Amino acid sequence: MRKTLSFAAFGVSMSLMAGCGSSVTPAAPSNNASTAVTVSNCGRDVTVNAVPRAAVGLSPSQTELLLRLGLAGSLVGQAQTATAPLPEDVAGQAAAIPVLSESGPPSREKLLSAKPDFVFSPTTYEFTAEKGFASLEQLRQSGVAAYVAAGGCAERRMNGTVEDLFTDLENLGRIFAVPDKAKALVDQGRADLAAVDKAVTGRPKPTVAQVFLEGATVTAIGAGIEYDIIRRAGGDNVFSPKDPQFAKFFAAQITPEALAEKNPDAIVFAVNGAAQKQASIDYLTRTFPAMTAVREQRLIAIDAADTYPGTLGNISVVREIAQRLHADAFTR
Repeated sequence: MRKTLSFAAFGVSMSLMAGCGSSVTPAAPSNNASTAVTVSNCGRDVTVNAVPRAAVGLSPSQTELLLRLGLAGSLVGQAQTATAPLPEDVAGQAAAIPVLSESGPPSREKLLSAKPDFVFSPTTYEFTAEKGFASLEQLRQSGVAAYVAAGGCAERRMNGTVEDLFTDLENLGRIFAVPDKAKALVDQGRADLAAVDKAVTGRPKPTVAQVFLEGATVTAIGAGIEYDIIRRAGGDNVFSPKDPQFAKFFAAQITPEALAEKNPDAIVFAVNGAAQKQASIDYLTRTFPAMTAVREQRLIAIDAADTYPGTLGNISVVREIAQRLHADAFTR
């Protein structure tokens, strides 16, 4: 079973771009200017002077993406491995990759001990110096290029979309000199989304509330990648960025009464394992017996890892939800 990450941790605070903390020894400059690649990321330029040979994926989603680009031989570390299992078809490739952390980001010392030249993270949270993680500035001083999934950038977290993943793939294709492999993943992803678009276009949109449940605490999702996932799946979000509670952050704690008042046709909720899934279903069934979503058994559990920025799960979960919202459109 996955170990549960707190909602705040994978949601990411909007102010985690600080670069404070202890200093590190600057790396010697490279003379490989002719092979340098620069990409824009989170409002800054990320430059690699040569194809990275010692990369670290700071979450299973990022490790998976690097593996699918054929970069197993270039990985010197993987992190937060207990938060989600790697898909079976690539898990074997990661067996020999050192594990730097299990349930949270690795400490600055642990990360730097792997001697990476490139670090790929789902969010800016993994670079919070105050929590003992290596900051973006510390990594830069140490000669390590750090790339954050586009949808996990602080300034993007409120309006990120599923297609931000394509930006990541294109950038990684350039950085690692594997543009053809990156393009193949982008083309497949666009085709998968197009197939869902074709199936749901023109159909009535069921109203959907997306929530995260911890015991009796209800957190609603009203913006960001999660919001776009519901839209792409042919759902009509009952919470939106236009609502006051989502003006500054993509999620907000709400009362059970507020959810009941929306009376959605379906409820989508993210879980970190079978136990949380069952507990969430039990809570919803017990608390909202008259709600349309409960009466019609449209309680849709999704893997929390599929909502993280920069993961192929952003695409697969669109189809997963669409199949529950528009079942007959996928059985013809």
